[in-house]
Amino acid sequence: MPTPILAVNPLGPTWETLDPFLFSVHHLDHFPAGNEQLGPKVGTAGRRIGQDFAGKDGWNMYHGQTIPGFPHHPHRGFETITIVERGFADHTDSLGATGRFGKGDVQWMTAGKGVLHSEMFPLLDDQGPNTMELFQIWLNLPAASKMVPPNYKMLWAEDIPVVNHSDEHGKNTRIKVVAGPLGDAAPLAPPPHSWAADPENHLAVWLIRMEPGATWTLPAAVSGLNRALYLYNGASLQVADREVKNYHSVQLDSSAAVPLTAGKEQVDLLLLQARPINEPVAQQGPFVMNTREELALSFAEYRKTQFGGWPWPSDEHVHPRSQGRFALYPDGTKENRDE
Repeated sequence: MPTPILAVNPLGPTWETLDPFLFSVHHLDHFPAGNEQLGPKVGTAGRRIGQDFAGKDGWNMYHGQTIPGFPHHPHRGFETITIVERGFADHTDSLGATGRFGKGDVQWMTAGKGVLHSEMFPLLDDQGPNTMELFQIWLNLPAASKMVPPNYKMLWAEDIPVVNHSDEHGKNTRIKVVAGPLGDAAPLAPPPHSWAADPENHLAVWLIRMEPGATWTLPAAVSGLNRALYLYNGASLQVADREVKNYHSVQLDSSAAVPLTAGKEQVDLLLLQARPINEPVAQQGPFVMNTREELALSFAEYRKTQFGGWPWPSDEHVHPRSQGRFALYPDGTKENRDE
């Protein structure tokens, strides 16, 4: 039988992905105890503040000045899917929406015609540590949807379907179904203008955790999809007839069922799958359009309008240490998850 593996590639700091995904990043920071401002109690001496990506002492400030994270910045023409497996993120945007999420929550934001937002990582434990692990996946929008109204949606961890499979030896594989059905597990609905909103696009985002030695078969999907597995934790994984080492991606034939066997360590994987959009991509910084002319117009509009401006008191706006997980939407609707 022909191998279902189309390519195997090492992963860098930013993971290369396949259309319609633009890229993915995996942040794992072992932050220290937090101070009164929810920044690092140990201080930031020796760091390149504003551009701290060196991983000094096992963590980064990223673009943050006093709190780790990404102070307000614009986006247009695509979506972000942010999965916070450990730690917390505080979201704030130019629409007036804000919130705190973590512990497995997922934020799905359609930038559409333009939004300003910040993503800060408050260090809530003043005794430490404040370990944070998150994924951010950039998902393209087709030309017909690039200028839709922005949308911000929370997929709370308690509501996200999880599938557990026990193999013949009792070894467990756990699949967190962020997007795309798996068997009888139906995912939460994505935003209305997302490429994921049309089931014919077969978009899937799954987090897969396999116990040491566990076996599980990734089910076949329809042909013609872009499908890839990203191994980000665990020494090795047997994928069909090939052993794949940690921090590698595996591009797969979407029409094939693929047997997976974990090595002697726990294995963690991200699966990204979808029908490609197959349109030109013009990307510069925070904007993703179809042509260079559209990019130029986007930058000109942003300079003129600031996509509505920034209504918050700080570029690094965060909530008090005592605040639990919640979401406040632009229409004033509020969801509280830790009451």
